[in-house]
Amino acid sequence: MAGSTPPLKIKVQIYSGDEIAMGPGKADLLDAIAREGSISAAGRALGMSYRRTWLLVDVMNRCWDLPLIATAAGGSKGGGARLTELGASVLAHYRNLQAAAQQAESDDAWAALQSALRPLPRAAQHED
Repeated sequence: MAGSTPPLKIKVQIYSGDEIAMGPGKADLLDAIAREGSISAAGRALGMSYRRTWLLVDVMNRCWDLPLIATAAGGSKGGGARLTELGASVLAHYRNLQAAAQQAESDDAWAALQSALRPLPRAAQHED
């Protein structure tokens, strides 16, 4: 990839204390829960372990004023999960933030940084 333009990668993370309340992976999980109707099915769709999926749901539900995901126990009526009204709103606003952040790629500040950025680092700091 030598000689090509270095990419700009912006990752939007929202913190509540030391916890990541929302980030790209959690947003993808919310999308998958909305699509699959189940936390475990969403985790499988994303290639996540059952434990990891539930830990992420727990963090999200603890970091916001109200839960983002509502669950229903299994049984004769079936179980499942859905995004709450706040969950859908947080997801939509987060996706808007991500889109706005990606606009930085066409910004003059990125062009100025990019003009001085090497496509690949030197092998050694003092290499000419």
